[in-house]
Amino acid sequence: MARQIHREIQREVEELVSGGNMRPHLGVVLVGDDSASRTYVRNKTRAASLLGISSDTVVKPSSVSQEELLELIDKMNRDWKVSGLLVQLPLPGHINERAVCNAIAPEKDVDGFHIVNIGKLCLDQRSMVPATPAAVWEIIKRAGIETVGKNVLVAGRSKNVGLPIAMLLHTDRNHERPGGDATVTITHRCTPREQLKQLTHLADIVISATGVPGLITADMVKEGAAVIDVGINRVRDPITGKLRLVGDVDFNGVKEKAGFITPVPGGVGPMTVAMLMKNTVAAARYALTH
Repeated sequence: MARQIHREIQREVEELVSGGNMRPHLGVVLVGDDSASRTYVRNKTRAASLLGISSDTVVKPSSVSQEELLELIDKMNRDWKVSGLLVQLPLPGHINERAVCNAIAPEKDVDGFHIVNIGKLCLDQRSMVPATPAAVWEIIKRAGIETVGKNVLVAGRSKNVGLPIAMLLHTDRNHERPGGDATVTITHRCTPREQLKQLTHLADIVISATGVPGLITADMVKEGAAVIDVGINRVRDPITGKLRLVGDVDFNGVKEKAGFITPVPGGVGPMTVAMLMKNTVAAARYALTH
């Protein structure tokens, strides 16, 4: 699916450039030297390059002041060469993440974290949809998984992932930004495990975005349910002692019962990067008409 979207983006970029327009450009700000953040940024800029989208990364030390970071964002907002802009999260403790997300121009906010984009998402209006929720929604649509009138369980209530996924799936399919018309239940770390199990048994679609390894097990999933694993957890292998990536779902157990399941790594992750690139091209198109 990610490769399919890549081909669509490549065609769109070629169409833009051959029409005499500027090549879409992604501006990235990386603060500090967190290894996971560095890897995520490298994956994003590599994907951009492969799809014909230019990019550059501004690296700032973790000691950077909030004021300096906001000044940099303002400068990139005003730079017409930057189509899309993202600041890699998380940020050091002395910087207010919400202030930083809200400083990015909404039309350049390819992460979809600006309060205007979140507000439009909640009102079923067209907006930049955060890449991970957009990836989950795109997987569901492209896989032909029915959502209308179905029961969906979203484990995780984060404002960047769990909540937007729930918004996309429960809202009206006839609105400006069509939704899934599903009945959505949101659970979180305060939901007792027995209650979680009762709710997953009712779910036609289970989406887990909690960061809890092995949270969803085979005995919790009904036969034929679609299971989408958004979790990315680093756990130490008891045999090799090495760190490996696992999701929130016990993949080997659940795959025997699920009608559809996404793996970790290699499931929602590549789709998230693809949807980020899609947002970057959408930002470039927006700039041509406004």
